[in-house]
Order: sequence, then structure tokens, then C-alpha cells
Amino acid sequence: MKIQENKIDKYITWLLIISALVRGFLAAFMEFGNDEVYYWTYAMYPDWSHFDHPGMVGWVMQIFSLNLLFHSEFALRLSSIIFMTINTYIIYRLGCVIKSKLAGFYAALLYTASLYCFIITGVFIMPDTPLMMFTLLSIYCFLDGTRRSTSMLWGGLYAGLALLSKYSAIFIWVGVGLYVLLYDRKQLKNKYLYLAALISAICLLPVLIWNIQNDFISFTFHGDRVSFFGKPQPLNFLAEILGEFGYNNPINYVLIIIALLVLRKGNKYMDTMPRRLLLCFALPFIGVFWFFSLTRPILPHWSAPAFSLLLLFPASYLADKQNVANLEVNVPKSIIATMSLMVFVLFAGVLEIKTGFIPLRFGERANSVRYYGEGDFTTTIYGWRSIKDDFQKIREYKISSGEMKYSDGMIGLQWFPMANFDYYVASPLGVKMFGLNDIDKIHKYAWINQYRGGLQKGADYWFLNESSDYYAPERYLSDKFEEIMPCDTIVVDRCGKPAKYVFVYMCKGLK
Repeated sequence: MKIQENKIDKYITWLLIISALVRGFLAAFMEFGNDEVYYWTYAMYPDWSHFDHPGMVGWVMQIFSLNLLFHSEFALRLSSIIFMTINTYIIYRLGCVIKSKLAGFYAALLYTASLYCFIITGVFIMPDTPLMMFTLLSIYCFLDGTRRSTSMLWGGLYAGLALLSKYSAIFIWVGVGLYVLLYDRKQLKNKYLYLAALISAICLLPVLIWNIQNDFISFTFHGDRVSFFGKPQPLNFLAEILGEFGYNNPINYVLIIIALLVLRKGNKYMDTMPRRLLLCFALPFIGVFWFFSLTRPILPHWSAPAFSLLLLFPASYLADKQNVANLEVNVPKSIIATMSLMVFVLFAGVLEIKTGFIPLRFGERANSVRYYGEGDFTTTIYGWRSIKDDFQKIREYKISSGEMKYSDGMIGLQWFPMANFDYYVASPLGVKMFGLNDIDKIHKYAWINQYRGGLQKGADYWFLNESSDYYAPERYLSDKFEEIMPCDTIVVDRCGKPAKYVFVYMCKGLK
């Protein structure tokens, strides 16, 4: 496939438009997953910080939904559609600055082919959505910061906003610090470097104050998720590597490795300064999470921002190999392959979620009614919209029979799927959802309980229970209520077959 070099700006424009349209459709078409519907509670009850993360993801949801005036999946995900479009252009500009327009175009294509970039930050609404944009902006500014002091200050601001998105943004400053100490010590005399660091610290100040007021609970929670010590568990490390392959696109991952090996062998296809700064940012980022994965399971997308920036290396390497003839260049087969793989995975993934054409229930237990669908990850993002109407009929009948009241709330035992039931069932019906468990299980709902008036002794509550994530009421609720009464079962259909069941219970008399 050949392209004309003098039309790259036009190609980028079309890439941005097509990408935004596809992701906009997916944002409206797909139901929320467990994580993103939980972050909807950040927008409902905004704060400087929260149990799990700083407040940025909730703030952008508020801004783009006009303070929840529009509260559809599309409206709440709108920032992801816009930010990913901006991100693709920034990665293009980074490639232009570092190497050439062609390298920038290749980088934009590779970035679009990443599952993490296209879906997790570009469709889903996650802390990674603003994190990725502010990270790219800060790196762009720091690349220019050695020449222009104002760029250094902007870099500090964007790094601070990234820290307000997710704590892992600290690696931006780790990278800048390493670069200065190893390669550019004269910057230690640059007052703008310290002013930039101060700006970042000021941005993080509200998060620190919130944690002081809440016994550093957020820092403690994340400290428990990672560890410098523990029994080695090689399978966790293997799972992390395989997860990185999947999230970043296997072909992208291999291209990054090849480009770094070529660089190691002495092919300096990228200028020294950007090469060093990018590596100072990315390698410690990845290395630290690899180290954590040796002793406990972690999530593959934690290190994905580093891999996203490393895409500039294969983009520059592939551009360096091109010979321009008659203003025409080839789009490398490797880039065509990685884009094609992304399209295939996207199509197959959406098809599986909406149809369940590949059965993902393994074992006799997962096919029994009580645990039906257990292990099928697609049920976490399917079927929620259909539950409300069936539950409303059950609720109205029990209220009319005098067994329950309109004022009775709903309870959950875990932040997921509690937030799903809250968004798709409880809130539309005007029912208050409460968390009934320890704070490490219900997370922000420990605060939401207070905002909603708290659990009332002697009151009755509804409890909805998925078969795919079953919590035995007799085990978890019998010591909390006078009586637990099974009420009805809702069948969540998918293409004429059950995808999962939702069991409805009346919980009488909170002790």
C-alpha cells in the first residue's frame, strides 16, 4: 500500500475522523463495564479524591455530560472519544518532532491499533482516559523544555493533571529526573525545572489533603495492591507479559522489541535527546510493574502508558527504512497487519459480547442455574439494560401486596456489580443503593452510604444477585437481617438463550 508523503496531513485528518466515529458508535452501543460504571459514582458525588483514585475521571465525566444532565453511556464516555482523538494527534506531532511526518503518521497508526489506546482510553471511561492525554502532553512539553522555559512549566502542569488522574503518573517525573541526572545535569541549575515540579506538587495538594482527612486510605489501598517483598509467583509474571501482549496489540509489542534491539545494536534512527527521555520514562515504568508482578497479580493496563510512548520507536525505525520515490512511500506490511488485527479483534469482541457465539462457560458449575455464566467475562458488559423493567414489575407487585415499601432501598456486597445495579436499576427507579460490607469491598460506597442517609436498623432492602458472580445470601446476609426471602428470578437473554440469571431477594429487618 502506497501513500503520498505530501498528503500525510490529509491522511491524519481522515484517521482522526474515522476513529472518532467508530469509537462514538461503540460508546453508545456498548453497556458499561464494572470499572467505568463505578467511576460514574465519582461524577455523582465529586470530591478532591476517592478511595481508589484521584478525582479527574469524575470531573471530566461531569464536564462532558454537563454535570450529568445527559447521563447515557455515550454522554459519560464522550471525554474518551475526544481525548483519544487528541491523543492520536499528539502522538503524530511527537513523531514529527522526533523524526519526521512519516514517523508521526506511522506512530498514529500504531497508536490506533492498540487495544489499550483505542478501547480502554478511547471508548471506555477510565482514569487512564485523562491520564494518557496529560501524559502525552507533558512528554511533548518536556521534550521542548530544554529549549523553551515556558514549555517546561507547561510540562509541569500537565504532569500535575496526570497525577490528578492516576498515581502512576509519578513516572513522568521519575523519567524527567533520571534524564536530568544521567544526561543533562546542567538542568539542575534551571529554575524552571523546579517551578515545573512545584506546579505538579500544587496540583496534587488537594489529593494529599483528602488523604490526610481520610487516614491516607487511598495510599494504603494501593500500597496493599503492590509489594516489594513476597513469595515469587512466576505465573503472575507470565500473566502480566501475556496481558501486555493483548492490551498493546501483539504485533505492536513485537515491533517495539525489534526497534529497541535495533537501537541497541547501534542503529541511531532517533535523535539522542528524545530517545533518552522516552526510555527514561518508559523503562522504569515497565520495570517496576514487572517487579511487582513477580510476587502478586497486577493488571496489564497499569504499564500500558509506557508501551504507548514506546510506539514512537518502531514508528521512527520504520520511517527511517523508507526510500521516498516520486513523493510516494509504502505503509509497511507490519503496520497493515497490526491495524488489521485490531479491526478483527474489535469485530470479534463486539460480536461475542452481543451474541455469545463462543460459549465461555466451563465446567458443570458454570452451567448450573445458580452459577450460570460464571467465568464468562462478557456478561460484565452485557445485559444490564434489560434488568430494570423486569425488576420494576417484581417490585411493584411486592409493594402492592404490602410485603415491601416504595422507600425500601437496595444493598450490595461489592463495588461491582453494585455500581452496575445502581446505574441501570436502582437510580432510574429512584431506589437508593447502599453498600453493606467492609470498606475494602464497597470502596466509595462507604461515603455514598452517608450521602444517602445511611443504612437504617430494622429497615427492609432489596438484594439483586447475578448468577455469573453469585453471593450466597445465607452466607453473606443471614447474620445481618432477620429474614432473607427469595423473591423471583430474572432471565437475561442473549440471542434467545440465557446469558445469566439475576436472583431477587427481599431482606427483612436489618439488624
